Amino acid sequence: MIHTCRFILLLTAMLLLTHSTSSYAAKVTLDTFCSQLVGEWQGSAANPNVAPKQVSTSVMCSADKRNLYISVSRGSRFSNSETWWFRQQQDHILLVYANGITDDISQQLTLYEQAGSYSFLGKGEINQRPALVQLQFDPMMSDTKPSTAGWQWQQSAHYLDDDSEQYQVIRAISLLKPSAKNTLPTE
Repeated sequence: MIHTCRFILLLTAMLLLTHSTSSYAAKVTLDTFCSQLVGEWQGSAANPNVAPKQVSTSVMCSADKRNLYISVSRGSRFSNSETWWFRQQQDHILLVYANGITDDISQQLTLYEQAGSYSFLGKGEINQRPALVQLQFDPMMSDTKPSTAGWQWQQSAHYLDDDSEQYQVIRAISLLKPSAKNTLPTE
C-alpha cells in the first residue's frame, strides 16, 4: 500500500513538473525560427466574415538569420502583394509591414517559443486603434511523417480601448508545402 501511494505521488509530481515546464513560453531570437519557415508555401488566407482566398507565400531568411522576409501574394487582402520584414535588433524585433496601398507600418515585437509554436507579441495600432498584436505560427504536423507539413499563421489583436479580455483574429493564413495536386495558378 505504501509503495503504491509513493508511486502515485511520484507519478503525479512528474506529470506536474512536465506540464509546468512545457506551459511557459521562452523568449527567443529570430535565428531560432527563421530557417524553419524558409521556402515557398501555398494555402488559403481568411479574414473574419470574408470568404477564404488562395495565396502563395514566399519566405526568405538572411544568411545571418537576423532578417526574415515574408511575401504574401497579391489578392489576399489588397491588389498588391504584402511584405513583412522582421529584423532582429538587440533584445527586440522590428517589423516593417508594406502592402503598396497604405502607409508602411513599423512595430517593435518580442518573439516567444512554446512547444514548437512561435509568437511575435507587441503593442501597436490596428485600424487606427491601440492594440496588443500577436502573430502566432503553429506547426501543422504531417500524418505520414514526423515532420512539419506546414504552419498556421494567425494574426490577432487585443484592442486596448475595448473591455474584452481576449484577442480577436484579424486573419489566418495556412502555409502548406506545395504539391503537384495543389499548385496554385500563376498570375
